[in-house]
Amino acid sequence: MYTFDSRIRYSEVDKNAELTIESLINYFQDCSTFQTQDGPANMAYLRQQGVAWVLNSWQIVINRYPRLCEEVTIGTIPYELKGFFGHRNFFMDTKDGERLATANSVWTLFNFEKGIPARISQEMVDAYPLGEKLPMDYGDRKIAIPEDAEIFEADEIQVRTHHLDTNNHVNNGQYIRMAIESLPDKDIRVGALRAEYRKQAVLGDTLYPEIRKVSKSAIMTYTINLRDAKMSPVCIVELTTQ
Repeated sequence: MYTFDSRIRYSEVDKNAELTIESLINYFQDCSTFQTQDGPANMAYLRQQGVAWVLNSWQIVINRYPRLCEEVTIGTIPYELKGFFGHRNFFMDTKDGERLATANSVWTLFNFEKGIPARISQEMVDAYPLGEKLPMDYGDRKIAIPEDAEIFEADEIQVRTHHLDTNNHVNNGQYIRMAIESLPDKDIRVGALRAEYRKQAVLGDTLYPEIRKVSKSAIMTYTINLRDAKMSPVCIVELTTQ
């Protein structure tokens, strides 16, 4: 397990002074990056090997959004490293131990020079000591696009420099932001999220969002399909309201 402490900043909250879901994802990504940088298989080592970790999927369950200036602990637990794949849990707790959010993620180690997955080295195994898998209701990594749903189209999205990460691809959290900003209802309160990453979008690409809405009682589920110019999925995001 790897953890760090923080305090919810003004730049991370919404109009209700609560942490945004994009900021929650940023905290989780920062946590795994800090662990990587503190170990032998840091980003410089990965660049030397011509490889990088690519996120395949997120599953996040939010129990409560922390408020402005609230003190929190963010943690990550790698629980399986096998072949090309790494599995990680994440969590955010209050300083008193209240579990605010839990997440699961699946990663692939990818060799961008060869264009193929890369096997996990011993240095990486040493960098990520494994822990116990967190209890949560684990969903499928693949997201099915619902057929029986209301369908909406949204404005196309041009990939710009601020969307990119150090690999010159769209950052994982930016896809989530794009999906949320595409919704016809801007004030939904997300209780659970899944994201499936199919391709890498780069600077100058255009994404075409399609939104499908399914309502069951007071719970709504939005499935946002961010598509490329050929209308093939780049990233599929599923948001369920609290």
